[in-house]
Amino acid sequence: MPNANQETSVRRLIILVMALFFAFGFCTVLVDTLIPKLKALFALSYAEVMLTQFCFFGAYFVVSIPAARLLTRVGYLQSVTAGLVIMAVGCLLFTPAASAGVYPGFLAALFLLAAGVTIVQVAANPLATSVGDPARAHSRLTLAQAFNSLATTVGPIFGATFILSGTLAAPDPAVLSAAQLAAIRQQEASVVQAPFMFIAGGLLLLAVVCWLLRHWAPDVHPEQAGSNADAGLWRRPRLAMGALSIFVYVGAEVSIGSMMVNYLMQPGTLAASPKLAGTLVSVYWGLAMVGRFAGSSILRRANPGVVLTVCAAGAATLAIVSGMSAGALAAGTLLAVGLCNSIMFPTIFALAVEGLTPAQAPKASGLLCLAIVGGAIVPVLTGLVADRAGLGLALLVPVACYVWIGTFGQLSRQRLTLATDAPATQAPA
Repeated sequence: MPNANQETSVRRLIILVMALFFAFGFCTVLVDTLIPKLKALFALSYAEVMLTQFCFFGAYFVVSIPAARLLTRVGYLQSVTAGLVIMAVGCLLFTPAASAGVYPGFLAALFLLAAGVTIVQVAANPLATSVGDPARAHSRLTLAQAFNSLATTVGPIFGATFILSGTLAAPDPAVLSAAQLAAIRQQEASVVQAPFMFIAGGLLLLAVVCWLLRHWAPDVHPEQAGSNADAGLWRRPRLAMGALSIFVYVGAEVSIGSMMVNYLMQPGTLAASPKLAGTLVSVYWGLAMVGRFAGSSILRRANPGVVLTVCAAGAATLAIVSGMSAGALAAGTLLAVGLCNSIMFPTIFALAVEGLTPAQAPKASGLLCLAIVGGAIVPVLTGLVADRAGLGLALLVPVACYVWIGTFGQLSRQRLTLATDAPATQAPA
């Protein structure tokens, strides 16, 4: 049995993991706040403004595999330190982007910020599952995601206060000279400078802490991970189907979060002001936080596949009701989707990696984080539908995503996805 010192180290490491989940959750959710600001400032369509999410989540596709290789080479907290530094640099790049007042500058800053987030997430997810009792991996990762949701709850309030406190009036290029248009865009864009500089300082401080405590983390065993230990991971049905589920889940969650402010501002919904709508987004993420704290306890007793299926069905139903209604009902049901989203990512992730060896975990984490690119692709599809059919009908895109997630939950519960997994290493599903 572990001694008192080992148990203390594990508890402290879990606290550090919670802080990491809070950090990258806070940075990620601020993209939702930027969307209505950039849409108005640069007179963008829904499809065009979703390029912010395309650049942010596209970084997962580019960086996830290199991040997994970095993890196997240098270790957990060393990789996290590098990721936090890159995140801080990305935040600092918002200053020249705002000074220039050009949309591509913001996209570049978002991509670099997301590259750092990807590295941190590739390391933090398997670290959360590998520290402590393996039988409680689902519960522990859900608890870590609860702190991620805490960040995504306070993040919109922070963004609404510092980024959306003014108006969202779009400058008209038809009545302004090029110089006047550039000056207005620079002035309006300057509101993002101070918030992201503040965030950069916090990330650098956390990077120092991770570097000083880097020896606390368990070994990754790079010599094993570089061998045939991870060969054929994609042939494991549970992992492959889990990756597809991560793809559509992140796509659905990001699509709804990205359109939420504009959805609540619609006359047919709440006709809310930009600041009020941005603040109400915290309800969406706050319900996810409540669900994850509750889910951490529920998943200790309930079958994860069943819980995942029930939550996916609930999310699909709420999104359909919202799209078919108006007023407070439309707003309330869409905000309530956050509660159903709560346990999805950690449960999908933990189900996907069940039965893997410690040497396979970093590679599997990289593959699953690669699937987060769904946050780049699905929102653009949602934006295209919104431009042509309205935000209500655009909700059918995330509904389709939830249908697949429910299917994966059922397959996991029935153990049909384990056909090629080794029984000796399986954890109970």
